[in-house]
Amino acid sequence: MTNPRQGGTTGRYLVLMADDSVAAATRELSNVAGISTASTADAGGTDVDFGATDGLVLHQLGVAVVNADPDQVRALAQAAAGPGPIELLEAERRVYAISAEPVDEPAPAADESLFTWGLQAVGAQLSTATGAGIRLCVLDTGFDVDHPDFAGRAVTTNSFVQGETVQDGHGHGTHCIGTACGPRSPAEGPGYGVAYEAEIFAGKVLSNRGSGSDGGILSGIAWAITNGCPVVSMSLGAATRPGDAHSQTYETVAKRAMSQGTMIIAAAGNESRRQNGQINPVGHPANCPSIMAVGAVDVNLAVAWFSCGTVDRVGSVDIVGPGVDVYSSWPTPLGHNRISGTSMATPHVAGVAALIAQATGARSWELWARLSQTARRLPLPSTDVGVGLVQAP
Repeated sequence: MTNPRQGGTTGRYLVLMADDSVAAATRELSNVAGISTASTADAGGTDVDFGATDGLVLHQLGVAVVNADPDQVRALAQAAAGPGPIELLEAERRVYAISAEPVDEPAPAADESLFTWGLQAVGAQLSTATGAGIRLCVLDTGFDVDHPDFAGRAVTTNSFVQGETVQDGHGHGTHCIGTACGPRSPAEGPGYGVAYEAEIFAGKVLSNRGSGSDGGILSGIAWAITNGCPVVSMSLGAATRPGDAHSQTYETVAKRAMSQGTMIIAAAGNESRRQNGQINPVGHPANCPSIMAVGAVDVNLAVAWFSCGTVDRVGSVDIVGPGVDVYSSWPTPLGHNRISGTSMATPHVAGVAALIAQATGARSWELWARLSQTARRLPLPSTDVGVGLVQAP
């Protein structure tokens, strides 16, 4: 479960289109650079499948993911530098499931006979909200669709990883889905799901090896928007260095998603080594201002040793959730597992967001505000924990 998150690029590019200019920008791709594209506006077009074309236009987001040779890249860069429907050209990044390295940790101090310590820490077991009627999208390594704990649940799936079904051959996605919206009364073990009656949308954007690309993630976000999901949980990313700028494409996408009623919540990253005095910056894409970045705390509500923090003007931790020794679902035959990471904290926040969305009708920036206003303040620096520990309504 170690994950170096080496970063790097894929050789493809993200093309950010001006607001309400998808058609004009698509024509520009062809006229300026000779790039032919498919579009998610076409029937059935939600997968990243370059097929006979050079790229895919995600019309819900105003972004294209394209293959381009050096001459085409220069032509697109020139188009982006001037007035017109193409605003920006970015190299597509590689992204990874975010899991912390296993360490020897004491057993949780909390009584987990009925509910996990994480559910108790966020107060989910005391809330009358269940998540019913809320579509919660988790973009990750997929989902064990035959897991017995989810029998009878409303689950919608889609894979954005070429050559792989949504079936989770990794485990990370099933674990995150379990925390966000797993059961409260499983056949064995404690209840572990926050929004246990939410409608599950499981998008596979990371392979069974735990890696993927920006294009797959953006396709998953477009899918979530199309399906009316008010909450998207992303326990994934790529490491950054102090001073690295956030992605303008993702920031614009996050704002456009908000305008369509979809809020994106993402893991801050696990690159810190706090026991050595090392605090690393929030990773991509959680470092975008309009994506809620989630850090992790342990059972004693101390900052997790791996949790990334706010170290400069780029990227900040917005909120924290339980992220150490978290019990949740895992692909069979194991069935359940305990792992740690800001990945585990993120679905706690996403699940609470679904509860608040159900209880109040809040969406987008109002949902963000309610998550922030009701968080439990902690006696810790805001650079590490943001507004504090997320709390259920």
